[in-house]
Amino acid sequence: MTENLISVVDDDESVRRTTTLLIESFGFRAAAFESAEIFLRSGHLHDTSCLIVDVQMPGMNGLQLQSHLAAAGCGIPIIFITAYESKDSSQRAMQAGAAAFLGKPFSDEQLLQIIRSALRFSQKNDC
Repeated sequence: MTENLISVVDDDESVRRTTTLLIESFGFRAAAFESAEIFLRSGHLHDTSCLIVDVQMPGMNGLQLQSHLAAAGCGIPIIFITAYESKDSSQRAMQAGAAAFLGKPFSDEQLLQIIRSALRFSQKNDC
């Protein structure tokens, strides 16, 4: 099994569970968090190789988490997932360096390809 940890941040429990199981079926380690704040306090920030995050969440949303990590100098590749696609949110995320912006539902193969690409082009996580 690979050493890469893929962290999933989504307030929807079923999305967290199914996405985590899917990531593990790809051979990666996975960790799930119900909010951006819990992820930031978890101690997994330094171990995370790629972050899959929902755009709309209570408290700190996905775009705010991306801004927070960028301000802290964290180079974790971020894959956004959302059930509420918005051209503005997508543009903001991608302009700020997101690896991808996916609408829910997304295909297993699509997610795997994006994770592999994000890991291939990622810089060292300096969080």
